[in-house]
Amino acid sequence: MPLSRSRDYLSIGEVLESVKEEFPDISISKIRFLESEGLISPERTGSGYRKFFEGDLARLRYILGLQRDQFLPLRVIRERLEQVEANGGVPPSPEAPANPAAGSTAAPPTPSTTDVQLSRQELSEASGLSERDLAGLQDFGLLAGNGVYDGNDLVVATAARRLFDYGLEPRHLRIYRQWAEREAAFIEQIVGPVTKRRKPQAQEEAAQTSAELMDLSRRLREALLRSHLQQLL
Repeated sequence: MPLSRSRDYLSIGEVLESVKEEFPDISISKIRFLESEGLISPERTGSGYRKFFEGDLARLRYILGLQRDQFLPLRVIRERLEQVEANGGVPPSPEAPANPAAGSTAAPPTPSTTDVQLSRQELSEASGLSERDLAGLQDFGLLAGNGVYDGNDLVVATAARRLFDYGLEPRHLRIYRQWAEREAAFIEQIVGPVTKRRKPQAQEEAAQTSAELMDLSRRLREALLRSHLQQLL
């Protein structure tokens, strides 16, 4: 099926519109950046305009999905693309398991944010934040890394980027750090005694308990927040 009624390819502006709903942070400058990094290579018209065919669009969605869902830096994404090309395949959907069983509907595993390592430049490129914005987040204690950043830092930076669109600044976001510190101290009081037990599985039990407490805390916090906001709407 042709991508356009009049031609079988999309312009860069049409590509932006086609993926904007799924990837709200996408911009023409980011698409151009991915091209400059050699991750996408759209053809050009005689006038120099980019031509995105179905394969180009699938490749772009794959890259953006890996950045958003698995917090992968560009060098790792490039390696994955090279593996796909070596096998002569088309980039799969990032949400799909690598080897799905027939009829399987199991959800893909959630990526571990601590397994990711990003340089400051990679964090800036992945989140869309400027060096000034990153410095502000660092100054107010919202980024844990210092030169090397993990997936948690990427989540913070990406969320901050969206919040900045509402006119907020790094200093306004320190309230989230304060909430996190208080909540972490509260959970530590519960989990602390578990880690001191002289049992081989103590650390594993502590990790499971922490994860469950964080999930319950998130649900409670979101419900209370929704309840308060309902009074405003």
